[in-house]
Amino acid sequence: MTIGLAAAALLIAGALLLGLRSPAGPGPAGSAFATGSGAPQTFAPSTAAGSGSAGAVLVGAGDIAACASDGDEATAKLLDGIDGIVFTLGDNVYPHGTLDEFRRCYDPSWGRQLSRTKPTPGNHDYETPGAAGYFAYFGSAAGDPTTGWYAYDAGTWRVYVLNSNCAAIGGCGAGSTQERWLRSDLAANPRACVLAMWHHPRFSSGEHGDDPMTQALWQDLNDAGAELVLNGHDHTYERFAAQTPSGQADPAHGIVEMVVGTGGRSHYVFPIIRDNSLVRNDTTYGVLRLVLSDGSWSFEFMPVKGGTFTDRGGGTCH
Repeated sequence: MTIGLAAAALLIAGALLLGLRSPAGPGPAGSAFATGSGAPQTFAPSTAAGSGSAGAVLVGAGDIAACASDGDEATAKLLDGIDGIVFTLGDNVYPHGTLDEFRRCYDPSWGRQLSRTKPTPGNHDYETPGAAGYFAYFGSAAGDPTTGWYAYDAGTWRVYVLNSNCAAIGGCGAGSTQERWLRSDLAANPRACVLAMWHHPRFSSGEHGDDPMTQALWQDLNDAGAELVLNGHDHTYERFAAQTPSGQADPAHGIVEMVVGTGGRSHYVFPIIRDNSLVRNDTTYGVLRLVLSDGSWSFEFMPVKGGTFTDRGGGTCH
């Protein structure tokens, strides 16, 4: 009887040690960890995986504002309490991206953060020819109005804001002006850690689905060892496992894509679940908070007041 109790105690102790192991523990270069909504393992979101110090903070979402919706007001309240760079992932204001709509429908909510916003153009922004309202509202922060793409440094990271409205800018394929610019900038500004964002996702289980028109951009980023791609367009939250430009799982060298079309406009459903999709939600508005540290990154999806869905995790750079 005594031996049986001792053995049981040892088994329980071992299980507790395994259960308490931090998901942010050491791993190979390019490794990632994550916990979905309701998972028991958590970590402080202000500290990136594998790093004891906080890094550059980025926070944002896509598919944001409409005068007929109050979802953008709810997500804007989250931004009010979070420091760092605010990013958008396109379709900043509905329905046509006019300057008047930006002033009436975007400015009262997300416009409060205009001075620290790095925007991305979406297809609704281009419903006004040349995305004239978008470029007039955001000014120089949106880059050259004839291109709409740009790059900046956030701590030790290089961040690329690309334009996936390909028909309006001369294409996104191999050899296009944007693809050649991206390839050139990646070579001229080598970084251990790279993040890119644009509107139309290469991979998505949402209503719009996979879109191969940006595959050449993904290929350049993959060749450079990029870590993350952020997109909008589908009004959902979805996180994919690290994968190649053609959608093959590649935990060692692939890119993690996150669709964050949760800025407040509306919700879409998931008609077809795509390969490598790990976490999905189609009912919650919220913002993604990233901490970009030297050699690592962490993220947390933060729901609006009353929301219960969340997702968090991170990884180390390639």
